[in-house]
Amino acid sequence: MTKVIVIGGGVAGMSAAHELLERGFDVEVYERNLHYVGGKARSVNVPGSNQVDRAMYLPGEHGFRFFPGFYKHVMNTMQRIPLGNGKTVYDNLVSTHTVMISQDDDKPIVMPVNFPKSLKDVVKMFKGFKSFSQELADDDIEYFSGRVWRLMTSCQSRFDEEYDGISWWDFTGAGQRGLAYQRLLAGGLTRSLVACKAHTASTRTGGAIFLQLLYLMMDASAEHTDRVLNGPTNDAWLNPWMDYLRGKGVTYQKGAVVNRIHVSAGKVSGVSYRPDGANQDVDVTADYYLLAVPVERAAGLVNKDMLALDPSLHNIVRLAPNVEWMNGIQFYLNTPLNMHRGHTICSCSNWALTSISQMQFWPHYDLSRRGNGKVVSILSVDISDWENEGDFNKKQARHCTHEEITLEVWAQLKQEFNAAGKDVLRDAMLETSYLDSSIISVHEVMGEAMLSDLTLDEQDRLNKVFNLEPLLVNQVNTWKIRPDATTRIPNLFLASDYVKTHTDLATMEGANEAARRAVNGILKASGCTAEKCGVWKLETPLLLRALRVVDAAAFTAEKFWRGLIRSLTASKP
Repeated sequence: MTKVIVIGGGVAGMSAAHELLERGFDVEVYERNLHYVGGKARSVNVPGSNQVDRAMYLPGEHGFRFFPGFYKHVMNTMQRIPLGNGKTVYDNLVSTHTVMISQDDDKPIVMPVNFPKSLKDVVKMFKGFKSFSQELADDDIEYFSGRVWRLMTSCQSRFDEEYDGISWWDFTGAGQRGLAYQRLLAGGLTRSLVACKAHTASTRTGGAIFLQLLYLMMDASAEHTDRVLNGPTNDAWLNPWMDYLRGKGVTYQKGAVVNRIHVSAGKVSGVSYRPDGANQDVDVTADYYLLAVPVERAAGLVNKDMLALDPSLHNIVRLAPNVEWMNGIQFYLNTPLNMHRGHTICSCSNWALTSISQMQFWPHYDLSRRGNGKVVSILSVDISDWENEGDFNKKQARHCTHEEITLEVWAQLKQEFNAAGKDVLRDAMLETSYLDSSIISVHEVMGEAMLSDLTLDEQDRLNKVFNLEPLLVNQVNTWKIRPDATTRIPNLFLASDYVKTHTDLATMEGANEAARRAVNGILKASGCTAEKCGVWKLETPLLLRALRVVDAAAFTAEKFWRGLIRSLTASKP
């Protein structure tokens, strides 16, 4: 049986293992986390929260999960993870009903659900924003609508070759517009969704995903604009998935840190990993190797022997700095919190907060024996801007201690939710909280001895916290350097969200699609005749396809004339 070693047990690694085992391969997964699988998608047992029952913990998260309707690859996989009684993990998804954009002392914004057929319709759609903000001008609405319509009618070649080199900030003209435009339109609709900075994020990526979300929100016929799980991620998805994979023969090595990829005779000859608690490495071999770790970890595994066989792998090292922080914090409350059935974007929060009240989607999850026994609801929050000053403490989140982060996020939430005299959040409601364990203190990174060698001024300039699991953000001019799933090393394949995919975003969907592409590469390399993994493009509504064809012709003509002008200019004496 042909053996494949999968390095990394996140969504990409699990997706690859799933596709491989169903095609008859012998699969072994090496996962660095000793206790969990699923990477950044995991939920965790909050340490010390088993006060009532030693076996029952409050659930924590790296960040809340959501499954927008344009996800196809992940959904297809979930439909193939059995739960018993004829059900699959896919049946654990439930639809949200609303998306709310809160804004301090003003009314929340609600998006319409009529699909636009023209630029006039797009303007009408965004006119709704003006009724909630006196600072937005008619010209702001019309300009932003024009930019969105431009995206909707642009061909794929223009996205790939032109928009990849333009930041979302520049494309939307935010620098020439007012604060309200920047906050609600250019920045507010994107920064909280994918942790991207409008100044540096590629319009190719941000624009395409923004359109997918708009198409769903504006299509009244869409059955599932946004879905969430009906329980913590491990319970509702990852643990059943791991049970299925193991039951079908996938071998898991947990707590296994792969630290070198060996190359000889023109291909990968093995990998070295360090088992948990061991003091020396172990060497293992396989027929094929699938690298499914995040970009910053993959960059650390690329070595000169690999580069000699495939110099383009250096692009992984180039991409590694293109990461941002998007990490979660949960607040455990002693009062039910049924704000609305969906996600809330806190448009005025300096730390770009998004949140969801979980228990209204977890009807069968019992909290009574978890924590101190008083918790009845969970407010899960993502922090997407760690470099802006806090609304209250005036400090960057990176420069705050764990306690300062918790206090500032809670204060920002109260400011957003308690608008117009409402009393949604009160201090008396809060029992405890949990900040993602990937956020670690400077003391854990440097140690007390090293810190003591620095002056007080030097210590003050340091980040107070560091992030062990940042998120890839596709910045301008990076599409051309992102690698394909198949490398020039004949038995090495890449499966992670930095790989070129239709999804083109650091998400579960992007990771799953990359895994499918890598498995298809293994099928071809091994001569396996099993059916290839399905890969799907992002959808374009039928009404817009003809306009995109017209733009494709226009873009081709533009390139011809630009090339001709450059040629004539270069040939002048």
